[in-house]
Amino acid sequence: MENRNNNRRSFIKKTALGGLIAVSMPELLSAAMVPSGSEKNTLGKDNVVLFQGDSITDSGRNRDDNSYNNPGVLGSGYAMLAGAALIEKYASLNLQVYNKGVSGNKVFELAERWDKDCLDIKPDILSILIGVNDIWHKLEGNYNGTVEIYRNDYIALLERTRKALPKVKLIICEPFAIPGVKAVDDKWYPEFYSYQKAAMEIAAQFKATFIPYQRIYNEAITRAPGVYWTGDGVHPTLAGAQLMAQAWIDVVKA
Repeated sequence: MENRNNNRRSFIKKTALGGLIAVSMPELLSAAMVPSGSEKNTLGKDNVVLFQGDSITDSGRNRDDNSYNNPGVLGSGYAMLAGAALIEKYASLNLQVYNKGVSGNKVFELAERWDKDCLDIKPDILSILIGVNDIWHKLEGNYNGTVEIYRNDYIALLERTRKALPKVKLIICEPFAIPGVKAVDDKWYPEFYSYQKAAMEIAAQFKATFIPYQRIYNEAITRAPGVYWTGDGVHPTLAGAQLMAQAWIDVVKA
């Protein structure tokens, strides 16, 4: 039993730190964030910013309210923190910040509601964080997805978006998980790495900014344990949400 526990601890340590580089947050972002040829996320007057994704983005928002720039519609997570910072910092721009994340969503479920929850809003900057449910629900036996389905559905979604909104600036957020914290165990790996790789390659294909959230969390757990940043290995604590918001804000300028 002791041997098994030691092996498990070794797996968790190696998995969590596998992508870590010993640099500061600004260096992490400048080194890994923007693929060659990607567009800068420059804000303009009256711009619309839209956060999309699953429960990490949803974070308890009021889905019955279709307004913007208030805590109820932005939830209690990174989207609210990042949105609040944007509208305070760039008050003269009269930004409109929306959150349309929906708990439990996978890529195909984004597609099912995309006209209403994205294209009709006409964002100037569109941020998407999706992928953890595409593997998590599969592991729980509730979904028969593969990384190929994830990749193809994601590409189709972005092609559809570019066709409708040719000038939209895209931010693709890396799906992340913290090994050894409740829901995230060795069954996730190495398969989950392929979803992260797919997200990064899709960002490069569409010249989108890529936020390397896994590497950012890997750096964070050198400062405090995983449960400080996420309660179940997937959903951020307040500290984790602030970590994500700060990384997000750092790639958007006026």
